[in-house]
Amino acid sequence: MVKPVWIFLLFCFFSGPFMAAAVAAQKKTYVVHMAKYQMPQTFEHHLHWYDASLKSVSDTADMIYAYKTVVHGFSTRLTAEEAQRLEAQPGVLAVVPEMRYELHTTRTPQFLGLDKNADLYPESTSTSEVIIGVLDTGVWPESKSFDDSGLGPVPSSWKGECESGTNFSASNCNRKLIGARFFSKGYEATLGPIDESKESRSPRDDDGHGTHTATTAAGSVVENASLFGYASGTARGMAARARVAAYKVCWAGGCFSSDILAAIEKAVEDNVNVLSMSLGGGISDYYKDSVASGAFAAMEKGILISCSAGNAGPSPYSLSNTSPWITTVGAGTLDRDFPAYVSIGDGKNFSGVSLYRGKSLPGTLLPFIYAANASNSANGNLCMTGTLIPEKVAGKVVFCDRGVNPRVQKGAVVKAAGGIGMVLANTAANGEELVADSHLLPASAVGQKSGDIIRKYLISDPKPTVTILFEGTKLGIEPSPVVAAFSSRGPNSITPQVLKPDIIAPGVNILAGWSKAVGPSGLPIDERRVDFNIISGTSMSCPHVSGLAALIKGAHLDWSPAAIRSALMTTAYTAYKNGQKIQDIATGKPSTPFDHGAGHVDPVSALNPGLVYDLTVDDYLDFLCALNYTSSQINSLARRDYTCDSGKKYSVNNLNYPSFAVVFDGVLGGGSSGSSVVKHTRTLTNVGSPGTYKVSISSETKLVKISVEPESLSFTKANEKKSYTVTFTTTTGSSAPPSAEGFGRIEWTDGKHVVGSPIAFSWT
Repeated sequence: MVKPVWIFLLFCFFSGPFMAAAVAAQKKTYVVHMAKYQMPQTFEHHLHWYDASLKSVSDTADMIYAYKTVVHGFSTRLTAEEAQRLEAQPGVLAVVPEMRYELHTTRTPQFLGLDKNADLYPESTSTSEVIIGVLDTGVWPESKSFDDSGLGPVPSSWKGECESGTNFSASNCNRKLIGARFFSKGYEATLGPIDESKESRSPRDDDGHGTHTATTAAGSVVENASLFGYASGTARGMAARARVAAYKVCWAGGCFSSDILAAIEKAVEDNVNVLSMSLGGGISDYYKDSVASGAFAAMEKGILISCSAGNAGPSPYSLSNTSPWITTVGAGTLDRDFPAYVSIGDGKNFSGVSLYRGKSLPGTLLPFIYAANASNSANGNLCMTGTLIPEKVAGKVVFCDRGVNPRVQKGAVVKAAGGIGMVLANTAANGEELVADSHLLPASAVGQKSGDIIRKYLISDPKPTVTILFEGTKLGIEPSPVVAAFSSRGPNSITPQVLKPDIIAPGVNILAGWSKAVGPSGLPIDERRVDFNIISGTSMSCPHVSGLAALIKGAHLDWSPAAIRSALMTTAYTAYKNGQKIQDIATGKPSTPFDHGAGHVDPVSALNPGLVYDLTVDDYLDFLCALNYTSSQINSLARRDYTCDSGKKYSVNNLNYPSFAVVFDGVLGGGSSGSSVVKHTRTLTNVGSPGTYKVSISSETKLVKISVEPESLSFTKANEKKSYTVTFTTTTGSSAPPSAEGFGRIEWTDGKHVVGSPIAFSWT
C-alpha cells in the first residue's frame, strides 16, 4: 500500500555487507557549484573538468546529476573530508550538503471573484499558451481535471516531453497535461532503489498531493465535482485553460535538493512560464538553498516562481522560501465550512468540522471516554498507534487531543481499538482553527475552547455521553478569509529587510483533483477511492497564486515575474468589506503583515494594477552585494563572473520590492534618548493609462514618522518610470517600544487605482 508523503515517515535502509554499509553511511550527497568560466583550457568540455575535479578527491564517487542551466556544477556523494578537499580545489565555488524538503476547487473561483469577471481574462486565447510547471509528487493523468477538450495544439514554445516509467507511458499526456517527468537519482543515492511494488518509478502520482496542486493551479472545468457530496459544484483551476507540466521530485521519503535542482533545470529548458513548488526545507542563506539557487536562474529566464510559506505557524520566524525572487504564499480560509456538531450529556452543543461520509451515529447519546483514561501510555491522550486499551474503548466515542500524529490517523487508531466515533480537540498550538478531514469513522474536530469544556465534562461526569451530527456543506461563513493558524509567519529570518510572506491565498479545506492510488485520508488502510479530495496547507495556497500568475501572464505577455508579483501584492486587500482588518485565527485579533504579507490576493484587481514595482536581474545582484556576499557566493547563484563595484554603495533597503520591512538598529532601550533614520528608495512603472498618483500614509505606531518625497508622481505614457524616497524616523527615550514591531501602509492612487504597500517596523 502506498504511503503518502505528507504523513511523516521514518526510513531505515540497510544494504550490502556491514562494512560497505558503514562506509556508505559516512557519505552524504552534496551539490557542487563550479565557476564554469574558470575552466582550464586543457579541458575540451566542462563535464570533463567536473569529472576530473571529482576524481581528484575520490576514486569511487560518481556524478548523480550534472547541471548546466540553473547551476553550474554537479551533485555527488562524498565523505565530509572529501567534500572539504573538493571545496578547496580551484574553480569550486561551494560544496553544499543536500537538503531534504517536505511537502507542506469548487468554491475558490467564486470566492476570488473569477466567476463574475471571467470576461476580463482572455482565457480562450493567450492563457492557453501559458505553461505551469508543477514540482511535486507527480500526476494522476486520468483525472477529469486534465481533460483537454476545447484546447488547441500544444504551444510551439514547449520543449519538454512525457517520460515513460512504472504505470505511466507517453500516451498519458495530452493537450492539457503536456509534459511529465520524474527525478529520483538523488533520492535513490541516499535511500536506495525505489520499491516499485509500492511506488511508481515514473511521473505517476501515488500520493495525491501533486495532482491536487496541479489541478488547483490549472485544472480543467469539471461539473458535479465533490468529495462524498461535500463542496459540490463545478471544479476548475485558477487558470483553467493553461497547460500543465508535471515534474515528480517528491517520494515516500521526501524531496531531495539534487532532484529538485535537476527538475528546475528541465523546467527552464522546457520553457515553462510559471513554476509552482509547494515544498520547503530548512532555512539557510540563499546560496546554500537549492530551491533559491534554481529559482534565481528561472527568474532570469522570465519564469515566475511561486512557493508555499510553510505550515509551521503561528510561530514567528517560521517561514521557508524567503528569497526575494520567489513569491512566498501563506494560507487563508474560504467562506465555506463543513459543520459537525458535538452534543454532550449535560445539554451543551459545540461546533466542529468533518468530512466523514458513511454510516452516522445513532441520534441517541452514546458512551464517551477521554483517551488519556483509556490508555497506559503517558501520551495516551494523543491516540497514537497502540496506546488505547480496547476493553475500555470498545463501543464508545473517544475524545483525542490534537498533536504529534496525523489527525486522520487518530481516528483510525480509535476504530482499530473498537471505538465507534471520535471527538478531536485542538490544543493551544492550534487554537480555534478547524481543519476538516475525511475520517474513517464518525468524527468531529473542535477548537481549543470547546475542547477544554468537553474535557472537563469527561473528567467530572461519572457517565459521560455524546453524539455527533453531520450537517454537510455550509457557505457564507463570516468572517472570511482569516489567516490560517498553521500558515508560517515572518519576520524573514534570512533578510529582515524583505517582508515575507508576500501574500496569502486560499489554503484551508480546498477541493481539487486526487490520485486513485490512495484514499482521501492518505492512510494505507483507507480503501476508498475518489476523484477529488479536500485538504489544507500552504501547499494549497501556493498553486492558487501560480494559476493566478498564469492568468496575468496570459493577459500581459511582456510582464516580468516581478511585475506580475507586484500586481498581485499591491492590489491585495487587508480588510473586510465592513472595514475591519483581516483576522488571524490563531489569536482572534487583526492579522499583521508578518502574517498576511501584502494581504489576501484579489485577482480581478491585479489584472489592472495601474503601477508596478519591477525588478531586473541586476537589481537582485545589487541586493546580494548589499548582503556582503562574497564573489563565490554570488557567483554560485549568478553562474558567471560577477564582482560587486567597490566604489558603489549598496543598500538592501533599495531593492525595488512592493513592500517595506524597516529595521531600526541600536535604538531599542539603551537608557538615553536617541533617533534612527532609515531611507528606502522605490521606482514605479506605469502599466496603465496616463495619470497623476498621490501618496497617502498610515501608521499604527506613533514611534515612527514617515515622509515620502515627492508626494505625487505624474505619468504621461506607458512603461514610464518614476522614483520616490520614503524616510522613516524613530525616536526612543529611556524605555523601549511597547512592542518590538509596528505596522503601517503606503498607498498611491490616481482615483481609479490603489497601489498599496504594507510596512513592517522592527527594532533591534
